[in-house]
Amino acid sequence: MRAAATSILWRDGRRLSPWRLLVALVLASAVGFWGFISVQNWAGASTLENRSPWFAGYVDATATPVFAFEDVEETAARDIVLSFIVADPDEPCTPTWGTAYDLDEAAAELDLDRRLARVEQLGADLSISFGGLLNDELATVCTNPAELVRAYDQVIERYDVSTIDLDIEGENLTDAVAGQRRAEAIATLQERRRAAGDDLAVWLTLPVIPSGLTEDGTTFVQQMIETGVDVAGVNVMTMNYGEAREEGESMADASIRALQATHRQLGIIYELADIELGSATLWRKIGATPMLGQNDVVDEVFTTKDAEELNAWAVETGIGRMSVWSLNRDVQCGPNYVDLSRVSDACSGVPQGDVRFADLLAKGFTGRLDSVAGVVTTPEPRDPSDFIDDPETSPYPIWDEDNAYLAGSKVVWYRNVYEAKWWTRGELPDNPVLNEWEVPWTLIGPVLEGEKPQETPTLPEGAYPEWQGTAVYDKGQRILFDGTPYESKWWNQGDSPEAYAADPDSSPWSPVPLDEVEELAAEWEATGTIADRTSTEGAAESAAEEAD
Repeated sequence: MRAAATSILWRDGRRLSPWRLLVALVLASAVGFWGFISVQNWAGASTLENRSPWFAGYVDATATPVFAFEDVEETAARDIVLSFIVADPDEPCTPTWGTAYDLDEAAAELDLDRRLARVEQLGADLSISFGGLLNDELATVCTNPAELVRAYDQVIERYDVSTIDLDIEGENLTDAVAGQRRAEAIATLQERRRAAGDDLAVWLTLPVIPSGLTEDGTTFVQQMIETGVDVAGVNVMTMNYGEAREEGESMADASIRALQATHRQLGIIYELADIELGSATLWRKIGATPMLGQNDVVDEVFTTKDAEELNAWAVETGIGRMSVWSLNRDVQCGPNYVDLSRVSDACSGVPQGDVRFADLLAKGFTGRLDSVAGVVTTPEPRDPSDFIDDPETSPYPIWDEDNAYLAGSKVVWYRNVYEAKWWTRGELPDNPVLNEWEVPWTLIGPVLEGEKPQETPTLPEGAYPEWQGTAVYDKGQRILFDGTPYESKWWNQGDSPEAYAADPDSSPWSPVPLDEVEELAAEWEATGTIADRTSTEGAAESAAEEAD
């Protein structure tokens, strides 16, 4: 654990240089004129994108047997997130450890303060987590705003932390009134501490499924940001997916999908708050917390292979945080623990030998928990020219609100490629909705440097008859239009294939698939002819229509 900055002479355990001290004093002298300019703001000038991502495992402070988080052999002197601070059942504005101990009792009966002092001696950082699934988080039952702020502050001051974690789930999350109360209290506390020159990073830990945060989750994030909380990041519990996980999908793949969906949602939440952030900065504001080994859902097991795959993807992507639930469980169960499908607080329920999940997941996460505590979220306006779609450098047509698009159609919009999930017309590809199922478009990825429009496959003159406006065409007949082969979807006359681009659903023509065109071109080059490929189904239907 590291002391919060309470003096301009010290920061992060290092004495300020004379030059930095002079700058700090000049900034401090400007308080009367500018309102306040804190050392925290000055020190946090470097961007979040450039800070190293960090790993910190959760420790259940009250689980039995007691976990020796202060033992360097158990934690490898890593940062920890100690959980959970919740409300006293009888005194709702009194913070307790899991309802079992108030802060003084924890010091006496768990020797908690002394053990945390040992953690600090080992050079590790500490975060305190409020909430969890089983008990009432403070804001859920403490309805007096001043008392609520005092309760949070009591914990922060007692354990001298500059990063807190709000693990909000279950009924604590579905209570939107409590969520607003929580947001207002944290906003007040963060503003006061920053005004005093102290850091307070606020992480939100929330349940997730592969399609993203729940509606209650996005509501809570919005409450925090709109109330003025500078949210350090959203840490999603990549676990217990249930039926939301696709059949045969690995836990690593389901977790990656969940993180990608959360990234999209978080970007939209900030956009709705008129705070523009770049993709890399948003990734730095996202954390993952898998439940190692056997999850609460019986058929969900997070293996060491899943840990390796999730870690590799997370490091490459640049997410800001990796955690694990929990360090208490990061050991193989002994021979006396028979039912491995029953989740244990003290072992993983999977074979892992001497391998630790924490080691696998922490690989590449070289930063420290408190290293980003002083970063202030700053909008990152981008150059509008970066979003000009040029047909000459776009691999697909640029989206047009007047055009209709069939499922599978790809378009370019604001330098990104989107694919239609179903028929659509006039619906923006980047419509800022929180749930992906609400929009007909899937974001594939950015337009890459050097890309050009895809060439329309053509056939030489004579391969098929040229389209004639006066001719009658039956279903399945093929023609050439500007060298592009089309097939008739139904009987038609006078309908130009050119209309397909604007309204593919209503057009009686559809272009012959690219792979087939390539085969036809090879056939023409080899033989000088193309076999009749009018569909037998189309011919039969046309014959039936003529008979009628």
